[in-house]
Order: sequence, then C-alpha cells, then structure tokens
Amino acid sequence: MPQPITATNDFVVKFANVNGSGSASANGLFAKSIMRMGVPIASRNIFPSNIQGLPTWFEVRVSEAGHMGRRGGVDMMVAMNPQTWDRDVAEIEPGGYLFYDSTRPMPKSRFRDDITVIGVPLTEITNAAYSDPRQRQLFKNIVYLGALSALLDMEVEAVQQSIAAQFKGKEKLIPANFAALEMGRDWAQQNLACPIGLRLKRADAVGDRIFVDGNQAAALGAVYGGATVCAWYPITPSTSLAEAFEKHCGRLRKDPETGAKRYAIVQAEDELASIGMVVGAAWNGARAFTATSGPGVSLMQEFLGLAYFAEIPAVLFDVQRAGPSTGMPTRTQQSDVLSAAYASHGDTKHVLLFPEDPNECFAFGADAFDLADRLQTPIFVMLDLDIGMNDWLCAPFAWDPDRRMDRGKVLTAADLEMVAGFGRYRDVDGDGIPYRTWPGTHPEKGAFFTRGTSRDREARYTEDGGPYVDNMQRLLKKLRTARSLVPRPIATPAKEKARDGVIFYGSTSAAMREALAALDAQGIHLDAMRIRAFPFHDDVAEFIAAHDRVFVVEQNRDAQLRTLLINEEEIDPARLVPVLHYDGTPITARFIRAAIADRASTANVLPFRKATP
Repeated sequence: MPQPITATNDFVVKFANVNGSGSASANGLFAKSIMRMGVPIASRNIFPSNIQGLPTWFEVRVSEAGHMGRRGGVDMMVAMNPQTWDRDVAEIEPGGYLFYDSTRPMPKSRFRDDITVIGVPLTEITNAAYSDPRQRQLFKNIVYLGALSALLDMEVEAVQQSIAAQFKGKEKLIPANFAALEMGRDWAQQNLACPIGLRLKRADAVGDRIFVDGNQAAALGAVYGGATVCAWYPITPSTSLAEAFEKHCGRLRKDPETGAKRYAIVQAEDELASIGMVVGAAWNGARAFTATSGPGVSLMQEFLGLAYFAEIPAVLFDVQRAGPSTGMPTRTQQSDVLSAAYASHGDTKHVLLFPEDPNECFAFGADAFDLADRLQTPIFVMLDLDIGMNDWLCAPFAWDPDRRMDRGKVLTAADLEMVAGFGRYRDVDGDGIPYRTWPGTHPEKGAFFTRGTSRDREARYTEDGGPYVDNMQRLLKKLRTARSLVPRPIATPAKEKARDGVIFYGSTSAAMREALAALDAQGIHLDAMRIRAFPFHDDVAEFIAAHDRVFVVEQNRDAQLRTLLINEEEIDPARLVPVLHYDGTPITARFIRAAIADRASTANVLPFRKATP
C-alpha cells in the first residue's frame, strides 16, 4: 500500500453530492473558509441540468502557489452520493483519502486498499440531534464541514466567519449552524486521528484578489461600458448574467433625485426577438446587448446578418456550453467559436473577444460597447460555463474615472449642416468604417431608416454587382481595421530557446500556465501565446511562422480556433497540432501536459518539420 499523501496548502478535495440536498452552501463555505486563512483556492461546480436528484460535484483546488486551473486527480473524495460511489472512489489518487457517511456498514469490496478510508456516522449524528427531516439533511452538510475542519487542521474561526457572512441579515440561523459545525468537529477530534496528511496552514497568498464569477463580472462591465438596454431570453448558462445586470442597474442606473430607472430590461419571447430588440435599440443610439449560449446564437442568425450588413452596433455575451442541439446544458466547452465568427448566411465575419477570467470579463464587457460603436458591428464576448458560472479568484476590477465612451463616427446635426452631402456607406477615412447618424438627428439630413438589402455608398437600393462588391470589400477592410483595435495577444517566451509554440485562449489559460511549468520541468520548452480576440492581430501569424509547429489547445471536438487560424491566416495545417478536450468538464493541467508531452518528446531531438524519413 502506498504511503498516505502528505501535503500542506496544495491538494484537491472533491465533494460528490446529490443535487438539491443543500450541499452547495456547505461546500461553498469550505472553499471560502480556506481563503479566509490566506490560502488561494480554485473551485469548480459540476452540476446537472435538473433541479433535484441527479449527481453533482464540487471540486476545490487548494494551491498556495496560486494555480487557478484544475490540476486533475483527487486527493480527498467526500463521497456523499451512493449513486456515484464507484466512480468517485476510483477517482482518488493512490495514497489519497475517502471521507464518507459510515452510519450504514459497507462491505470491504466497496473500498480500495491503496487509500485511507475515513468514516463519520453523519446520519446517526444528525438523527440524534434533530427531529425535522429537512433539518437533518441540511445540517448533515454542516456536520461534515466541521469534521473536515478537524481532519484538515482548518481554523474553526475562519469557518465561523464564513458562516456569519453567509447568514448576514439572518442572524437567527447562525447559532444553529455553529452548533452543527462543532458537532462534527468534536466527533472527529474524539474519534479520528486529526489532522491527516492533508493540512491547511495560514498563509498570506490571497492578497487583494476578489472571488467572483464571470457572469457577474461581465454584467458589471456592461454597466460601466454604458449599456442601458438588455433584451434576453433565459438559457443556461447565461441567465445569471442578465439577472446580474438588472441587479447592478438597480444600484447604479437610477436617477439619484427621482429614483427613475435609466435602463430597460426585456425578457423577450425567444432569442430571435431578443436580438431584434437589441439591434433596434442600438440603431436608435442606445448601447444594447443580449446574453445567450450556443442554441441562442443559432436562433439569432438572421438579425446578426442584418446588424453586420446594415452596420449596427450590438454586443452579445455568449456563455458557451456543450452542444450540439440541447447537448449538455450545464457542461462547459469552447464550442461556439466558428458559429459566432461566421454567424448568419452569406459572407459575414464578426469580432470575438476571449476573456480568460472574471477580471477580463469585466474589462472586455465594457470594451465591447466601445468596439461595437467604433466598428458599427456586432461584438461577441465569448465566455464559457466554467468562467461564467464558477467563482474565480482574480485581480480586482480596475476603472479609469476619466474614461469616456467612444461612440465612434457619429455625426451631429451641426456636422450634417457643414458637410456637402452625407453618404451612409462612404469610406471617407480609408479604414472601412463609414460615418453614421442616429435617427432624427437632423430634420432633413442623415439616416432615418436602414435595410438589409444591397445598396450603394449613398444607401440607395441597388442590385448591381459593382456596388455590392464595393460594399463587401469595404466590410473586409473594416475587419482589417479591427485587428488593431481588439485586445492584442499576449506572448510568453520559454525560458530556453524553443522550436515549438502553443496557442490557447479563454478559460483554458489557467490550466495552460501550470502545464507549461510542468513541461518546462520535463525539458519540453514552448513559447506560448494567449489569443484574446478575432480578427487575429498580425502578431499571431508571426508567432506561428517563427516555430516549426504550434500546439493549439482548446475545449471542443473540431479544433475550431485552429480551423479559424487556417482559414483566416492561410496557415499550413501541418504546422498546427490540435490538443482537444471536450468531455464537458473544465480542462486540466495534467491533460494538457500529457497530450503535449506525448507529441513533443521527439521534437527535442530533431525539429519536427525537418525530420528525415
């Protein structure tokens, strides 16, 4: 039997529960209590798409070193769901720990010989203390939190502070939860060897970072970016973004004197209607957005084409999930890259932003509205469920109080009086971006309506091929202009000269950084580039050209970013090696390291593209 794992402030605890059992609250308290001890954590909630009864998991990565991605593997499993017992036990690392409710005896065959089994009679304890069935269920979660605090040497004061914060405004509930916490802690200290090999120790590694999910952050970014209109239709995992926007507007978008609302939020009858409302509001000068996911983007195609062709600003927050069709609504993927980039029929290309964490969700959420106005086109902010619905420890949001909205090329009534003639689709400045007006700006001049049919530079309807081609080429020129306006990719050179590189984006970033360090320790050196937007900055093509081959790490089956690179940058497909993870769970550092190491080992001996037969 292997020796029990010993680690301080560097391990993974996974909770296996039944959805609807009240465990989410206790598991969240566990994670927040560790942060109160100054130790960073990365938590992931893996939950079903029903309300109650199916399995749910909550994984807590404890990492004083600050790794925010999933590592892979489980050092301690808190197995509270009989339905998933076998798979949960199988996931534990050799030498790891199994914590379970030992009220009912289990045969030895249900355990493993290479792990430490820790049984606590949770049901027996709560049945003796409580008569109400619901109380028994809810307080059982707090009892196991108390037992874990003793086993892991967690400061009980940190847990009590978390409980007090959670029940702020409901102070009558605090003593009962304190009592349940002590019940579990006392039993563990009296009956078990505490602490075990996995231990927590107070540190000072959290700093000023905040703990927030990406949907909350993006919604606040929209408020700071000047959004006043949100039209949406509920869909997992984006619903909480629209709800958060309403909450933030309730605080920040009211007239201080009258209390009148300075915003409009409409729950439309479907996704097509919601994007239609956004386009209409934006045409009239409002900053408007919708929040959706892959199925919603599929339904919005017609209006997205109109916004692209009529050149109307709009912002879409696409919180990606596993598809196609209904797919896995509560699982994460980066599976809308192509459908968003080329949304609608005909030749369309849209701007995409790829935030890596809630901090960038806030920043890109605000920037998207400036870009939409500047470029007069839809902008997609491409979150995913992992970023959108999980709490992340990230840098605090920053905002320049002197920043002003960039409304782009909008002519005023005075401007229209000064120009000899207004042509809505003229390329006056050579950047592909025409000048526009808001309806009613001038009683006689400017634009009063728009259309999705072909037209000339003066916005006059025509079906002649020449003006149509002229307009379509100008739209391509505008996309080239966008390259210099969108967030630039971030390149990180290897510690030693590298022949190979790696490209990644979005929520993959946290696990990727840890994987790069592990690969470097193996002697596999890779230059890295995190892509933050499409269209791709010129730096991206230059990075690929500088390497024999480049791994492209993403969370979908069809290597969608790789396909976009090949199509848009005319890259030789042989130079781009896909590394794909798409089972619906967030990618892990171990997966990335193993996938790249398996293919890169020979490259350290002889350059891949120069190898002889």
